[in-house]
Amino acid sequence: MKRYFYLLAVVFCCGPACAQLTTGITGKRDTSFSTWSAYIKIRKTQPDIHIVKEQNFSQVEEHRNLVYASIGERSLQLDAFLPKASRKPAPAILIIHGGGWRSGNRSQHIPLAQHLAAAGYACFTAEYRLSTEALYPAAVDDLLKALVWIKANAKRFHIDQKKLAVLGFSAGGVLAAFIGARSGNDVQAVIDIDGTLSFVHPESGEGDDSRFTSAATYWFGYTKKENPELWTAASPLTYAGQNKAPFLFLNSSVDRMHAGRDDFSEILKKNGIYTEVHTFEGAPHAFCLFDPWFQPTVHYIITFLDQVFKS
Repeated sequence: MKRYFYLLAVVFCCGPACAQLTTGITGKRDTSFSTWSAYIKIRKTQPDIHIVKEQNFSQVEEHRNLVYASIGERSLQLDAFLPKASRKPAPAILIIHGGGWRSGNRSQHIPLAQHLAAAGYACFTAEYRLSTEALYPAAVDDLLKALVWIKANAKRFHIDQKKLAVLGFSAGGVLAAFIGARSGNDVQAVIDIDGTLSFVHPESGEGDDSRFTSAATYWFGYTKKENPELWTAASPLTYAGQNKAPFLFLNSSVDRMHAGRDDFSEILKKNGIYTEVHTFEGAPHAFCLFDPWFQPTVHYIITFLDQVFKS
């Protein structure tokens, strides 16, 4: 994994008139996206939804607020959810939250981590630097450090270093797909929950700054027009041909949130890489945080990982 600790994409020079945008680096946490804010929005059209809450599973051991890396005085933390009854070292999953690389919180996926741990998977929900702190590729660098930390602590947490998955939702799905596609043999499975596969694909909705600065523009510090090479280099689809990990795509009915997925899947199939695609018809973008979609989401993830790791 050490070979990935370099600048993951070149910030191509586009002339002195095209200075990198840094106004989004406020140093303050953006709380605009949360499970509650998504709930308020979605229940207007789907009033029967319910927020999935944390639970106490007797078969799950939890460790909160573990420091996995330090960037200067900034400590990066994760939470660990471990299956107690695992006789053999358990497969591990790094879970990456969404929020447009600018908002969101790792605690949003604690219920998912708990359910997957109860099914025998060691789960780690990690924070990473958002665009209010640092621009791309800081988030990728952070999460690669998290993977290194997980592997370095394999004995402590009784996990199998050769069975490592990355899972992400929305912006976290993009990060999971990007890391998985570029990881060689270091990641053995990827679960992308409604994360776009390309910033420059015709299906992509990222990069429209006509009304306000888009999430990706804040993250990259350049508009798509100013630096299309960077936007292409940060797209998981760019690396689909070198990907070796099986992929599971779980998607809402919002088409733009899985831009490039079909092209990505087609490349995997041509290369003999196992892949699954499941779409929740009529589901909103944040479906994985709510019932009635949460349990089917857990089922698809467990079924996929059992196929990959236990076959």
